Amino acid sequence: MLSSFAVTVPFFALILLGYLAARRSMLSHAAIPGLNVFVMYFALPSALFRFGMNTPLLQSLGPGVLAIYSLCALLMIALTIALTWRGSVSLKDAAFGAQVAAFPNTGYMGLPLLITLVGPAAAGTMISTIVVDIVLTSSICIALAQWQEASKHGHRVAIAMALRGAALNPLPWAIALGAASSATGLKPVGPIDAILRMLADAATPVALFTIGAVLWLASRYAHTGIPVSQYLPVALLKLLVHPTLVALVGKVGQDLGVGISDFEIMVLTLTAALPSASNVWALAERYGADNGRIARIILASTLLSFLTLSGAAWMLLDR
Repeated sequence: MLSSFAVTVPFFALILLGYLAARRSMLSHAAIPGLNVFVMYFALPSALFRFGMNTPLLQSLGPGVLAIYSLCALLMIALTIALTWRGSVSLKDAAFGAQVAAFPNTGYMGLPLLITLVGPAAAGTMISTIVVDIVLTSSICIALAQWQEASKHGHRVAIAMALRGAALNPLPWAIALGAASSATGLKPVGPIDAILRMLADAATPVALFTIGAVLWLASRYAHTGIPVSQYLPVALLKLLVHPTLVALVGKVGQDLGVGISDFEIMVLTLTAALPSASNVWALAERYGADNGRIARIILASTLLSFLTLSGAAWMLLDR
C-alpha cells in the first residue's frame, strides 16, 4: 500500500497547497476563476488533444468502455435521486447530488494520477469516461435539475439548455480533434506543437492547485446548517458504490461478450473511485440549487478519497 500512497500523496499535496494559498489570501479570490479558465480552456484541452493524437481511435473511444461506463452513470444517477429526493431535498438538488455522485474529477485529477499509477495505456479509457461524463451525465442531471421550472415553457427547453452546455465545453472538442489527428495522421509540428506541449505540461500541477483553490472557494458556501445525512451518504456513494458498480457491471459485461478487457475494467474502476468533480458546485450555483450541500459533498469526497482511492489502487495494483 505504501507504493500507492507514494503516488497519491504528491497529488493531494498540490491540492492542499492550492487550498492553503487561497485560504491565507496568497491567492486572491478574484484569481481563482482565472486559474480555472487557464486549465479548462487552454492547458487541459491541449493535454487531451495530445493524448487523443497519440492514442488509437478505438482505444480512446472504445464501444465496450463507453457502453459499460454509460450504463453505470445512468444507474448512479437513478440510485442517487431515488435515495435523496425527499423532504427538503428538491429534484433540482437531488439531480446535482446525482451529478457529483456519478461524475469523478477525471480531467483535473484522475488523468495524470492514473497515468502515473498504471501507465500511459490508461489514457484512452479515461478519455472515453470524460466524454460520457460531459455529454451524458452532465446533460441528464442539468436537464433533470431544470425539469420542474421547464414545465412552464416546455421540457424541450431544459434538454436544449443541457445539450448547449455540453456543446460549449471545450474538452469533448479537444478529444474529437485529437481523435481526428490520430485517425488521419495529421499532427501539429514546429511552434504549434511546442505551444501545445508547453500548455499540456502545465495542466497537471496547475489543475491540482486549482482544485485546492476551488475547494476553498466552495467551502465558503458549505454552511454548517446542512445535516451530515444530506451530504455524507452521497460522498460515500461516489467513493464506494460507484467503483464497485463499475467493477461488477464491467465483469458481467465481459462475461456477456462486451468487448472490454480486464485492464480497461481496472482503469474504469479506479476512475470511478476518484472524488467528485470540483466544478459542479459552480453549476449548482448557476442553476439555483443548494450549492452549499454540493460543496459539502465535494469536500467530503475529496478528503475521504485520500484513503479510499489509495486503498482501491492497493487492492487492484499492489496485491
